[in-house]
Amino acid sequence: MQRKNNIFPLDAITEFVFVNSEVVKSDIILIPGSDCGAMMDKAAELYHLGVAPIILPSGGYNSLLPEYDSECQFLSQIALERGVRAEDIIIEDKAKNTFENATLSWKIMESNSIDIKSCMIVCKEYHSRRALLTYMARFPKYINFKVCTVLDKDRISKDNWFQTETGVSTVMGEVAKIGLYFRKEIDKLIRI
Repeated sequence: MQRKNNIFPLDAITEFVFVNSEVVKSDIILIPGSDCGAMMDKAAELYHLGVAPIILPSGGYNSLLPEYDSECQFLSQIALERGVRAEDIIIEDKAKNTFENATLSWKIMESNSIDIKSCMIVCKEYHSRRALLTYMARFPKYINFKVCTVLDKDRISKDNWFQTETGVSTVMGEVAKIGLYFRKEIDKLIRI
């Protein structure tokens, strides 16, 4: 990309949509619902590296996964196959979108008196900003979040999203969804 006047719109969109933090020790690994098994592969890897002792996959029914009752069941099965102990997986299998992933995950942690101060979110690269903002909006302010990303089947990344129609459509869809998600939330966030 060539820059004009020290800023290029694609750079600004890329910086806004794509978030990736350093991997640091956390209290829990959160996974928003998805049919992307690579997210649980990464979460299981982090778990085995000692990044966090608990994994909480979230997500309800997904028609793309007809052999599973939920995205959570699909992701949990991968975790078990990767050697994550069943007792270290917390189940949230009702969420239908990212806001519900975050809201219901927090409710489960509260109802089970799981005390956390830091979370590692594992998600698709292009979903990283929306996931981060959503979990931040639904969890208490004192919780520290980091984001670890993976590529999905379309392999959309911050380096290539603008090179294909699928990439452009997906990333600009994320921009629109962030606007839709948070337009209604601004007043609530200001009052917090």
